[in-house]
Amino acid sequence: MDVSYDGTDFSGWARQPGRRTVQGLLEEALAKQPPGSAVPKSVVVAGRTDAGVHATGQVVHVDVVPLSGPAGRLPVDEHGIPDLERMCHRWNRYLPGDVRVLSARVAPEGFDARFSAVRRHYRYRVSDAPWGVDPLVRRDTLGWGRALSVTALNEGAEALLGLRDFAAFCKQREGSTTIRELQRFSWRRLDTHLVEAEVSADAFCHSMVRSLVGALLLVGDGRRPVEWPAEVLRSRTRDSAVAPAHGLTLVGVDYPPDDELAARAEQTRAVRQPTDAG
Repeated sequence: MDVSYDGTDFSGWARQPGRRTVQGLLEEALAKQPPGSAVPKSVVVAGRTDAGVHATGQVVHVDVVPLSGPAGRLPVDEHGIPDLERMCHRWNRYLPGDVRVLSARVAPEGFDARFSAVRRHYRYRVSDAPWGVDPLVRRDTLGWGRALSVTALNEGAEALLGLRDFAAFCKQREGSTTIRELQRFSWRRLDTHLVEAEVSADAFCHSMVRSLVGALLLVGDGRRPVEWPAEVLRSRTRDSAVAPAHGLTLVGVDYPPDDELAARAEQTRAVRQPTDAG
């Protein structure tokens, strides 16, 4: 399932008792099936997002357990296969406007939304206008208030690329690795006062993207030299520079060919705990 959401009013992706979460609402919508039809289990997500983080290209999978009795109440196509387009329409009727199921299909054998992924793509948008951020984009764009140099941003970011230990840019969790391959970290100016970072990696540990962006913004506005982020990385000591959540959006997840999905999932499980988050 491809899912999009505005993270402003969510306490993150993961289900939490008494809190409004994307996973909680999505699982509630999936559970509203006709009597006698397949029962969905808990959904598995490509990358758990923090409170306030958005997504336009989130990917989830859900295993279903057929119940005994007629399943004909589920909409099916001419081949007797569940009509997932109609089911998406049904799920979206149950969901609030800030989360949408964009599409769904039967997953290939061995597919796992989290462990089969080969990379995730995020963007982070910043307004460096002296007056803040345009009110129409304030929910997904950070108002920085200081002029940013795209040249300095890219110089500082380039030194962080590659397979490295990002302990200095992660909230560490016991038993999980902080080694990641940062494959892309580039900045561009979209408009007079609008700057965007594009960040891609095989996976991200908790708060890694926001920590990277937070450090680079201090370089971009001249308060830190371009060498500083690389020095922080080498120190393996977490720095306090973490960008606010609302400027961050998960925009895509890449997967290998169908016949490599199971092997990729097995390989990833062997080396990484499931703690990916923006």
